[in-house]
Amino acid sequence: MAVAAKKPKAVAVSDAEALKDSIRAEAIALGADLVGFAPVGRWAEVGEVPPDYRPEAIYAKARSVIVIGVPMVLPIIESTPSINYQEMYDTSNRLLDEISFRIANWLNRTGHPTLCMPRDGYASLEALLDNPFGSFSHTYAAKYAGLGTVGMSRNLMVPEYGPRVRLNSIITSAELPPDPMQPEELCTKCRICEKACPTGAIRARKDSILGDLDKDECTRHHILLRDEGHWPCGICAKVCPEGADRKFFDCLSPKRYLDEPAALEKDPDDPRYKRLVHLRRHGSKGKRLS
Repeated sequence: MAVAAKKPKAVAVSDAEALKDSIRAEAIALGADLVGFAPVGRWAEVGEVPPDYRPEAIYAKARSVIVIGVPMVLPIIESTPSINYQEMYDTSNRLLDEISFRIANWLNRTGHPTLCMPRDGYASLEALLDNPFGSFSHTYAAKYAGLGTVGMSRNLMVPEYGPRVRLNSIITSAELPPDPMQPEELCTKCRICEKACPTGAIRARKDSILGDLDKDECTRHHILLRDEGHWPCGICAKVCPEGADRKFFDCLSPKRYLDEPAALEKDPDDPRYKRLVHLRRHGSKGKRLS
């Protein structure tokens, strides 16, 4: 005989700051590296995101958005396109979805109606050719939660990892103390992402740090890489010189990244890129060296 599910028991957490601290601690315990909090009013205050894509349009009771992030390890993202990067990308997405799902359920049990958004809100790359927008931007949510700023490549950039970070969002009715937004732009508009993009999909603008992004070209390149068994691309995140992780891992200089395609075409065994070529040659049917 079926048994009706019990209504979640509300757990009182009366102090908003204490609740925020508990959420942050729980997210970190579950595997998040970055946690930020944004009031839903910031979307309207800044005015960058159309009304239909703001938190209140998705959930009328929304008062705060919690954004969590995990890093993409630089020595692996350097190997793109490779199965190693693909597996790290997929693992980070699964982790983010699980953390946000568990945090949302925990908040519901404490009496705060909450929902989580999927990390990737599209059915397939082909679906992005018809409609290149997700229903909610984790990038802008993270900006408003104080984690970083949006760079020329339209990736979020954070001090710790530059653009090498994956994100997810939790929309809640709980009114949580907000984190301050980053006071200065992290992108220096060095344009290395524009120069390194294999499809020329990123183009600098004179009037903005944000570049123009040809989403169709970017998506079609990702479809090609996926069919070869080693997607996503990630070149724009790989080459960005910003982030404390670059010093931590002592990784290649941006100049060497720009030289990489021509150098490997001339000599596939160029010792400067031996480690990266080794990773690319295994685990997929693609024959790309860069």
